[in-house]
Amino acid sequence: MSLAYSISLGAGTAVAPIAWTAGSHCTGKLQANRLTRPASAEVVLMTTRSPQSGSPEPRPDGSLARRGRVVVADDDVLLREGIASLLERNGFEVVGQAGDGTNLLGLIREHTPELAVVDIRMPPTHTLEGLEAAQQIRKSFADTGIVLLSAYVEVEHAVELLAGGRRVGYLLKRRVTDVNEFVDALERVMRGGSVVDPSLIQELMRAQRKDDPLAVLSAREREVLALMAEGRSNAGIAHALWVTEGTVEKHVQHILTKLQLPDSGDDHRRVLAVITFLEAR
Repeated sequence: MSLAYSISLGAGTAVAPIAWTAGSHCTGKLQANRLTRPASAEVVLMTTRSPQSGSPEPRPDGSLARRGRVVVADDDVLLREGIASLLERNGFEVVGQAGDGTNLLGLIREHTPELAVVDIRMPPTHTLEGLEAAQQIRKSFADTGIVLLSAYVEVEHAVELLAGGRRVGYLLKRRVTDVNEFVDALERVMRGGSVVDPSLIQELMRAQRKDDPLAVLSAREREVLALMAEGRSNAGIAHALWVTEGTVEKHVQHILTKLQLPDSGDDHRRVLAVITFLEAR
């Protein structure tokens, strides 16, 4: 099925086929719910079905060609064994299993696998051990792909990992139930791409809309505010937009009201509006 959303987290952020521009809001950590710009990397939503996905090709002797060596880390033994079994049946070689971050790092050092599938929360505190281990793997074993699994959408933690660039993925655990899509996602990461759970994209877009102070303004009001930020007077704005000065004055009052700026002198409120505009860029 073609629900492909490719996101280039490089010089400009875009989603195809549906355009989504985060522009200068894309930086590596979530600061005020903004995504900071990481190194360039292709990010593909998990709902994209790769033409290469499916069962591994058989060798001449009838055995399955191995897709790659994988380490699986999750403190839930049943889930960990289930994922390992699923991967083995689909042509991966599971070279080790771990129930915590320390053992995971030991297995990575011992086997240097092509991929690590890691639960974001592991012992002893069940908070960020998986993420912290993934960051160490990224730092010391750059060629090992990392797919973080989480029971919930945790935007900030996902963004921290994705800011590392290539060979990373963030998926909700429920995605494992669709074997073809899960296998396809792992292969994408092993080939150097990145995979993002669709739920994460939805949360990022919701957060951006929710925290953008300029979202309440119309397109024309944004234009007026941008010209205000350039230091233009109402007359100058009217000239630039080919409207009357009275129309500009109405737009300015609407902007000040919608941004809920404190009722003080108009000149001071204009300054506050410009500051709001600049901080939102």
